[in-house]
Amino acid sequence: MGIVNIDDDLHDQVRRASKVSFRSINAQAAYWIKVGMLCETNPTLGFAEIIERELRSAGVSAQPLALVKHDEAA
Repeated sequence: MGIVNIDDDLHDQVRRASKVSFRSINAQAAYWIKVGMLCETNPTLGFAEIIERELRSAGVSAQPLALVKHDEAA
């Protein structure tokens, strides 16, 4: 474990994002680092594909949402 020096503006963005995602500031930074590393090492995959693979490898099996046409929703 160590200390990472980041720009004050980036730290503020991490702090704000952590509130939205219900993570600690450190957990949010770690999430962004991990996702960024996965994106760099898998440049042919999109973000959603990377997250799907990570969830699957962790044993999470969420069912996809059913699509509803706009005129059926009312």
